Amino acid sequence: MKFNLQANDPLSKARAGTITTAHGEIQTPIFMPVGTAGTVKAVHQRELKQDIDAQIILGNTYHLYLRPGLETLEQAGGLHQFIGWDRPILTDSGGYQVYSLSKVRKIKEEGVTFNSHIDGSKHLFTPEYAMDIQRTIGADIIMAFDECTPYPCDYTYAAESVKMTHRWLKRCCTHFDNTEPKYGFDQTLFPIVQGSVYKDLRIKSAEFIASMGREGNAIGGLSVGEPAEEMYAMTEVVCDILPSDKPRYLMGVGTPVNILENIALGVDMFDCVMPTRNARNGMLFTRNGIINIRNKKWENDFSALDAESDLHADQVTSKAYLRHLVHSKEMLGAQIATLHNLHFYLWLVKQAREKILTGEFYEWKNKMVKILGNKL
Repeated sequence: MKFNLQANDPLSKARAGTITTAHGEIQTPIFMPVGTAGTVKAVHQRELKQDIDAQIILGNTYHLYLRPGLETLEQAGGLHQFIGWDRPILTDSGGYQVYSLSKVRKIKEEGVTFNSHIDGSKHLFTPEYAMDIQRTIGADIIMAFDECTPYPCDYTYAAESVKMTHRWLKRCCTHFDNTEPKYGFDQTLFPIVQGSVYKDLRIKSAEFIASMGREGNAIGGLSVGEPAEEMYAMTEVVCDILPSDKPRYLMGVGTPVNILENIALGVDMFDCVMPTRNARNGMLFTRNGIINIRNKKWENDFSALDAESDLHADQVTSKAYLRHLVHSKEMLGAQIATLHNLHFYLWLVKQAREKILTGEFYEWKNKMVKILGNKL
């Protein structure tokens, strides 16, 4: 993987660059739709490419390991072949899901023992096995196995957790470097900075992660319930330490406003379930603010979802019709709303990139963040 930094915004720490992978280029800053179990919910791969223009999507190690399972994925030739997607893919390590979904789990130095949320069966994820699983899935970018601490988290626990995440990272790197990719193309391993909302822990972790010299770096353990100001403060501390010639990925973030503010702090890559999950509940993100399409005020509003958008569904679907579909629990409602939100998120980061390249990002960002959170 290569990262070419093309421009820095003169009034903020925002940057524009290009990541080159075996499955194509990614123009940064970028938002990555989340395809948890081998699908971005309610969206066909053709739409992801042609309508949304997703340059990279996410897969989830925990979910894919449980279903369809490693044997099926390997026989298919990896996740790209299995789902019919020829652009880049990133997989998380499964760590976050082990902690959030599994009611029974035990964290030890060796790794994490957990019970499947599907059938209760017992499994063990070690740093080494997390690398093997992600080799089998075959994503272009894979994540180190870490512990994502909850919020709030007391200092002592967070400090011990960071130390273990670093020990696990060394094991991930050793095992990754001693194994080969399975499908004839290179994979890249990103380590993850942890440390909860404690500045000294974030500094220690960022310095350790930077010292590992991998091709990209991630920031984890944020967007887990802490106030946005704390998220921004930790992101800024970490971005100032992580090397500028490597892409920086902020995991699980966030709202449109969160994304623009973190771009301004030097983040290049984002993912979040918000645009897809909220779409299924009737929440639409737009360039003028947030629409809850379930509200009665849209019942007889026959204007287009977004007349300025170049997305076909935005131009031909009225707000009244989408409200009807969502209220009727029609599948088409979830599909249209998801298409809209993902198209908007990709439009937003593309706009941010263009503004960085022309040196106008900071002023544009300050204008947009005042609008994007408005309830319409």
